[in-house]
Amino acid sequence: MASLYIHLVNDLSYAQTYYPKSKTVVYLNYLASQIYQKIYKTKREEKNRFVYFFKTEVPLLVYQYRRYLVYSFVLFFAAVAIGVVSAKYDENFVRLILGDGYVNMTLDNIKDGNPVAVYKSGSNWGSFIGITLNNLYVGVRCFIYGIFAGVGTFMILIQNSIMLGSFQYFFYKEGVFWESVRGIWLHGSMEIFGMVVEAACGFILGASILFPKTFSRLNSFKIGLKDGLKIFLSTIPFTIAAGFIEGFVTRYGIEMPSWLNVIIILGTLALISFYFLVYPTIIHKKINA
Repeated sequence: MASLYIHLVNDLSYAQTYYPKSKTVVYLNYLASQIYQKIYKTKREEKNRFVYFFKTEVPLLVYQYRRYLVYSFVLFFAAVAIGVVSAKYDENFVRLILGDGYVNMTLDNIKDGNPVAVYKSGSNWGSFIGITLNNLYVGVRCFIYGIFAGVGTFMILIQNSIMLGSFQYFFYKEGVFWESVRGIWLHGSMEIFGMVVEAACGFILGASILFPKTFSRLNSFKIGLKDGLKIFLSTIPFTIAAGFIEGFVTRYGIEMPSWLNVIIILGTLALISFYFLVYPTIIHKKINA
């Protein structure tokens, strides 16, 4: 079967070169993918599967789909900028996005000297569990809504990013920007970064439907679903860690020394940035070498 697989791949390459738009290419691609799965499905894994998943498999997928991560970040920063500009030139925009109740509560907290006092509400464990479940729910929606040709993911990312931009400008306008950064971004570094990666997973899913290439649309969708799901699963530990920080650490953000805030913020940001932006390139070069 392995020998036949090699011949089949050669035929596929020939067909892609001389008959790129023919049904033969689609047919051979389908055969090649099916035989590949039969050859490797009973392959014994010598390494710990869990470790291999996070150490090698996901980074290689992130590198393969890195352009979707770029698209997601570009949309994120553009939407944040829209939120900032809208809040700057429209006094009612923040209330429209966040609601009168939340804005009034935050204004009261600012007067009391703790702009992020909202994070002190509830118990540590209750906040951790509730926040984590909510963040996971948002992440699942970012990914699954990609099934609507990526439009659903686009809308969720834009909505949350505009909200973030207007939210931060609100604190800037009230003169407590640094205080808000010290509290919000303790957990926000991993939480927001994770959301952007989850949106990229949704775009992968949407692109698999819109651009099947030489695969049938169904097979392309299956591949996009599987690969996007794997990358999405890799964000869950970061989402849980962000929820833990928000539940147990953020409530003390204002009382903490500024240097400790900076260390936690930059440390968490560096960790997730390295895993999704730097490490995939390192693994890709290592595997190819």
